[in-house]
Amino acid sequence: AGDPRWRFGLTDLPMIPHRRGFLAAGVALAATAIAPAQAKRKPQILLRSSWQTVNIGDIAHTPGALAILEKYLPEAEVRLWPSSVDNGVDLMLKKRFPKLAIVQGPDAIKAAFDECDFLLHGSGPSLVASKHVAEWAEKTKKPYGIYGITNSSADPKIVELLTNAKFAFFRDTVSLNVSREKCVKCPIMEFGPDATFACDLLNETAAEKFLKDNDLKEGEYFCCIPRLRNTPYWKIRNKEMTEEDHRKHKVNEAKKEQDHAPHRAAIIQIVEKTGKKVLVCPEDQSQMAVGKEMLYDPLPEAIKKNVVWRERYWLVDEATSVYKRAAGMFGNEMHTPILCIGHGVPAVVCRWAEQTSKGNMWKDIGLSDWLFDMDDEAQRSKVTEGVLKMATDLKASKAKVAEAQKIVHARQAATMKILAEHLPS
Repeated sequence: AGDPRWRFGLTDLPMIPHRRGFLAAGVALAATAIAPAQAKRKPQILLRSSWQTVNIGDIAHTPGALAILEKYLPEAEVRLWPSSVDNGVDLMLKKRFPKLAIVQGPDAIKAAFDECDFLLHGSGPSLVASKHVAEWAEKTKKPYGIYGITNSSADPKIVELLTNAKFAFFRDTVSLNVSREKCVKCPIMEFGPDATFACDLLNETAAEKFLKDNDLKEGEYFCCIPRLRNTPYWKIRNKEMTEEDHRKHKVNEAKKEQDHAPHRAAIIQIVEKTGKKVLVCPEDQSQMAVGKEMLYDPLPEAIKKNVVWRERYWLVDEATSVYKRAAGMFGNEMHTPILCIGHGVPAVVCRWAEQTSKGNMWKDIGLSDWLFDMDDEAQRSKVTEGVLKMATDLKASKAKVAEAQKIVHARQAATMKILAEHLPS
């Protein structure tokens, strides 16, 4: 009891009878206590994402991934290495994630390579930033992982990059199976939903003004998204058409009536049988014109009174605030439906070969009844019926969404657990 070491928790140190020696021992102990605290630092993740801003899908990947990381790995610090955050996207991201560091320029990229522990390649139509993943692997020798991509590549370089990842999560099981067939040997290869499911960027003020100006009331309208077979980037970027662009344009013209007629019919049915309105709106900067030409203008005048055509492009925050107030949505796009399901809103997806296999994720989350292949005449003929069934039994439709959300949330949690295992403890 008289041993002063006991009083100060120093029983693992030798007995020092003199005051000066005792104080020295106390300082030594303090140093050992402080050193681990100083050495401990938050894990640093470099997120390679944000491919472009001309469509809200490519914008939404990033805030979705950031929201998942924030929820499941709050102790980690995340830096974003984007391709593009123009058109106000950088401000929108910083508003939601004020601590986010956006890595731009050679010096910032070099610092990120030096200081970050792990590179996470975000969701996309492929291994979009394969060159940068390879650069990271070569220069840093640090681990990396792939989060929610579509893949069909047999390129040996892509196969090698996927194989050497700590994990590769594919946003549709078709991509997962194809990757296995292409001899990708990554130690962890699983279904991992597109990060867009978690996007929670909102602009309530802009959305409420838009809805008020167009007499759209919450729960009393459906959204419809047009799309051509091939996105006309030559128009969006005001560039001269290449030979390949001319080929794609011919395909668009040949298929656009086939691909939109079922939706026009569905719009008419919804207005006549549910009394609700329809908002024709875009997912990318080319779709306002497509919506007017293929969906709005051909409608009977009596139906047009209950249809709103949005003539301006919007960012994902305003769009999501409008979607979450809708009764449901349908159309030829992928990421608007993902945003809708993420916010509890029923969504029908129509797809075709030019859109890769990403639409098959609807099967992976239990929404096969809401997926239609527009290249299959039998399925195409059932689109209008399928949309109307979704629209007229909203109680059952919302229950179906809830079950899909459970699958998505479970996979998000599982993928983050795997990522955590590859971060510094």
